[in-house]
Order: sequence, then C-alpha cells, then structure tokens
Amino acid sequence: MIAANRTRRATLRARRTQTSAQGRIRRTGTGTLATHCIAAGLAPREARSVAGSLRKNATKAGVTGTPSVSYTHGRARACTRYTPAEVAAIAVIYRPRKPAYRTAAARLALAA
Repeated sequence: MIAANRTRRATLRARRTQTSAQGRIRRTGTGTLATHCIAAGLAPREARSVAGSLRKNATKAGVTGTPSVSYTHGRARACTRYTPAEVAAIAVIYRPRKPAYRTAAARLALAA
C-alpha cells in the first residue's frame, strides 16, 4: 500500500472513532472514562492509560458515576459511566506530564 494512503486511512479512522465517541456521549448523556478520552482526541491505547489515571482521581474528586455494563466483542463487563460535568470535575484534579495528555485533560475540563 502507498504510504500516503496508509496515512490518510489512519487519519480517517481516528477521526471516525473520535466522532462516534462524541456522538455516543451526546446521545446517552454518559460514557465511560475511556470513551470521554477518545472523544477528547486520544487514541484508544492512550485513552485507556488516561482513563486509569482519571479513575484514581475520581475518588479524590468525590465523583461516583453510574454503575453500568459495557459490551466488548460480545463480552459483558462491569463499568462506571460518567457525565461530561463529572469528567470535567475529575480532569481539574488530573495533572498529566505528557503533552498529549495535557491537551486531552484541558479538553475534558472544557467539555462540561
């Protein structure tokens, strides 16, 4: 495959993932922390990393979220869903070091 086409496809895939995550949050009103991170522009692998850090800061912020079930490849797993306002409260406490994570944290804080 031509390298330029590979780059274009990767860009479109990332944009599609981000847009679908934003739409899911807008439709349901809540989303997992990883979904909020993807909607803020992070790749799924980075989003899982940031979500873990945000999950630790959720207890400090006193945010509990709503218990729910997430389905991945036909498998059910317990999760907690948060509103954009709750994620913004958590993101204010979160202090990342990596520049990409700082940008995502700022977007999460402004999402509410």
